[in-house]
Amino acid sequence: MAKVAFLGLGVMGYPMAGHLAKAGHSVTVYNRTTAKAEKWAEEFGGSFAATPAEAAKGAEFVMTCVGNDDDLRQVCAGENGAFAGMDAGAILVDHTTVSAAVTSELYAIAKEKGLSFVDAPISGGQAGAENGVLSVMCGGDEDAYAKAEPVIDAYSKICRRLGDSGAGQMTKMVNQICIAGLVQGLAEGLNFAGKAGLDIEAVVEVISQGAAGSWQMANRHQTMAKDEYDFGFAVDWMRKDLDICLRTGEELGASLPGTALIDQYYKDVQAMGGGRWDTSSLMARLRKLG
Repeated sequence: MAKVAFLGLGVMGYPMAGHLAKAGHSVTVYNRTTAKAEKWAEEFGGSFAATPAEAAKGAEFVMTCVGNDDDLRQVCAGENGAFAGMDAGAILVDHTTVSAAVTSELYAIAKEKGLSFVDAPISGGQAGAENGVLSVMCGGDEDAYAKAEPVIDAYSKICRRLGDSGAGQMTKMVNQICIAGLVQGLAEGLNFAGKAGLDIEAVVEVISQGAAGSWQMANRHQTMAKDEYDFGFAVDWMRKDLDICLRTGEELGASLPGTALIDQYYKDVQAMGGGRWDTSSLMARLRKLG
């Protein structure tokens, strides 16, 4: 069992830190809203700290799961950031979906300080975090990953090192590109089925057993048919992720025309007031179009 700090207790981080505590690790948490950290400590029996540096003091592993590039820079390398409190040889595992550029920046800073940095973005949504079955895609040095993997196992279904620093974030971009296309295709299919007067549940029962089947179809078709989107991964966050994908695609010379189009569809959903709706709300946009 390890001494672990977990920084960021959002809808993903809160249950992930809980799984670490349940697995027997000694966990100290930090959250910008202290009340949430206090609540977590009361629920799971761990402790909480006032700053990332304080939480990271003496920790063998520091996990981060925050909002964006700027949040991650601050929580890692800010004046009271985790790097300031970590001992030489400690490993920071970042579960935030951020740009490969900030990952490279923080990896270099960590190296200078005698620390390790593993980029380890996650997929599986809030349900995956709560059930401890996330997919974790990692980049970083082999020895640091090998040490971190048994700890990450507390909340993962699969965890893999895809390559050197940044490979995890690049893989998460592939994940988001694929999801965007899948959700739009599913929304169009279900909308078409409704217009045709078909029984959507019966249609999905049949086609989900063939080549059209997907996680999105299995887990979202019923709520999409009912126009229910008040849950899951928010459109605002998806647009943040797709912006990273599109900017990186331009840098790599990788064409992403479909992703760019669906990003604009999500912009339409935001204009409908759906910034906090689940990403499956592309269906609401189609219904509004008639």
